[in-house]
Amino acid sequence: MATLDAVLATIDKGIDASKERLFDFLRIKSVSTDPAYTGECLRAAGWLAGELQSLGYQAEVRPTPGHPIVVGHAPAKRKDAPHVLFYGHYDVQPADPLELWTTDPFEPRLQEGKEGQEIVARGASDDKGQLMTFVEACRAYEANGGLPCAVTFLFEGEEETGSPSLPEFLQQHKAELSKPALALVCDTGMWNARTPAITIMLRGLAQEEVILRGASHDLHSGMFGGPVVNPIHVLAKIIADLHDEEGKVALPGFYDGVPALPEDIASQWRSLDFDEKAFLEGIGLTTVGGEAGRSVMEQIWARPTCDVNGIVGGYTGRGTKTVLPAQASAKFSFRLVGTQDPTKILERFRAFVRERLPADVKAEFVSQGASGALNLPFGSEALKRARQALDEEWGVETALTGCGGSIPIVGAFKRDLDMDALMVGFALEDDRIHSPNEKYSFTSFHKGARSWARVLAALAA
Repeated sequence: MATLDAVLATIDKGIDASKERLFDFLRIKSVSTDPAYTGECLRAAGWLAGELQSLGYQAEVRPTPGHPIVVGHAPAKRKDAPHVLFYGHYDVQPADPLELWTTDPFEPRLQEGKEGQEIVARGASDDKGQLMTFVEACRAYEANGGLPCAVTFLFEGEEETGSPSLPEFLQQHKAELSKPALALVCDTGMWNARTPAITIMLRGLAQEEVILRGASHDLHSGMFGGPVVNPIHVLAKIIADLHDEEGKVALPGFYDGVPALPEDIASQWRSLDFDEKAFLEGIGLTTVGGEAGRSVMEQIWARPTCDVNGIVGGYTGRGTKTVLPAQASAKFSFRLVGTQDPTKILERFRAFVRERLPADVKAEFVSQGASGALNLPFGSEALKRARQALDEEWGVETALTGCGGSIPIVGAFKRDLDMDALMVGFALEDDRIHSPNEKYSFTSFHKGARSWARVLAALAA
């Protein structure tokens, strides 16, 4: 069995060759959104399968209704070793607008940046560079006796288009893909250029549109204003009632399933160099809103919300029109945490609205989808081991962070495969993903490979 020191030394010695392999991968124009690049997506899938096969692994390019998915299997040298699934995506965003790129987006190059050398190319950070950190860690293990964990590889080509083929693929291959005990997802980022991070929380999302209807048609406000109910007034009152004076959501039972933030996590978040003032100034604000007494970080990562995303009603064109509208509507979204049940949240929201409807006003509800929150249990042994491994590689305490949004693949792993995910990535906030001149720190690439080598050793210990 390979020693960790030997594997790390192999990564260091071969880093230039690793960079050239990444550059070859980056030259493939695997833009999933544009049918003109369908052949390039197939080429990228074939390239990845070939890389895995060159390491002695079983790997196949499997068709889907869209772009193919690469599935690979690598055995561990030890029969009782743990089994993990590593996920990444080979597709990239379009490079447009091309005129804003300094050089050809599909001809990777190195440049000097504020944190040292940077790899510049479309897909360098999202997600080809990230994906290859893991492949290069596996390559170093194979050069030193074999992997400490069994690994299933899952590389898709439609992440940038919402992964439309993935749910059906997971169901079709559930028996094969559910064998691993843990998913490893490398499509996230560092806290900063010197501090690694593990994302442990993803908020869920429930969305609902409400349409209120009153009179049979719009009316003249001079002739009907007063005795005739105005749906906009009703909607405004409902919206106002949704929060109390402390900024908490007023739906009955809304906070059922919202966990208290463990003190060790809260303390660690307070120790991070997060500048609330700069965060607010960056968007033209000065004062923290939302729940009274809750920090910006806690509200974004660990607290549920109710927001109005849009309101329509009456005359909205230029000038004035003294209309009393027959209809008003609003779109609502609920960000969820812990074990909040999105179905119950929407049921309670509808009841909340109906209780506030006056006579002659009817409500129609249009659901826009719902999914629960996801989190890696705070006491997870995998989390503990991965965090220690990253601490040792980077020489600082790893940040345990949340994510205010969602990562659909993590939800799919939990829903379809009943598998938790360890989300470890090495992207930086200024990597300009989806934008011209996308880049990936060469340190992130090099130490990312070393980090995965350490994580695999820690999980197998």
